[in-house]
Amino acid sequence: MTTVTLTTQALVALAPVVPVVVIDELDDAVPLAAALVRGGLPAIEVTLRTQPALAAIERIAAEVEGAVVGAGTVTTRQQVDDALSAGARFLVSPGATPALLDALQGSGVPFLAGTATPSDVMALLERGITHAKFFPAEVNGGVQALKALAGPFPQMRFCPTGGIDAAKAPEYLALPNVVCVGGSWMTKGDVERLAAEAAALPVQ
Repeated sequence: MTTVTLTTQALVALAPVVPVVVIDELDDAVPLAAALVRGGLPAIEVTLRTQPALAAIERIAAEVEGAVVGAGTVTTRQQVDDALSAGARFLVSPGATPALLDALQGSGVPFLAGTATPSDVMALLERGITHAKFFPAEVNGGVQALKALAGPFPQMRFCPTGGIDAAKAPEYLALPNVVCVGGSWMTKGDVERLAAEAAALPVQ
């Protein structure tokens, strides 16, 4: 399968929603990812919260045409290395420490480091990073918090994740500083239909 090097800007522009996928059974990985891709959501974040996660990334990368699979819940340098070895094409972390940011910036793939406060955002901007995850979005003030962050940090773009569902996503995507949202609501039920609805959401 041909692999094209992505930029972070290209990654977040693939679709308005990045599915956040938790794989409990390895055999579920390929069918779920294939349904998401058919629905129009190619960027798939597999969280490193379960034992099969790395194997799931490897299978999706090898078997699902059109999938851009990444690793989520990345918190250590070892997880960065393991995810890249499994075939992850992007990385997402719930937060950011200097050591983790060093690993993310050295990975050679796009990444979204987690932010929750103005200080978090400033730490990324000091490194020239202008795209971040905002997590957990709803707990940290949601849409109103992102509106407030837009004032002092007009150059920062966010992918809010955490507590966002199909009903809340459009309000986030209407913000000028939001480029996509992360969520898991489309991974249960009629995955392809729910993915198609999510893929059709407009972005500001």
